[in-house]
Amino acid sequence: MSILSYLHVVVTTRLAELRRDSERGDSPVPTAVIIAGLVAVAMAVTALALTKANSWMTGIPNYTKP
Repeated sequence: MSILSYLHVVVTTRLAELRRDSERGDSPVPTAVIIAGLVAVAMAVTALALTKANSWMTGIPNYTKP
């Protein structure tokens, strides 16, 4: 058996197995979109907390920036 025939049989068999098993998990694209959304929300929350903390610090009497 030549190597090309062997590779053809192996690839064909593997593709048949993959077609038979239809549940292969989630696509990485929706997962990446969810992660990017969570990062954006985390950045917004951090910026809001920093703004609130800075405004609270400037409201203190006799405050000087370090």
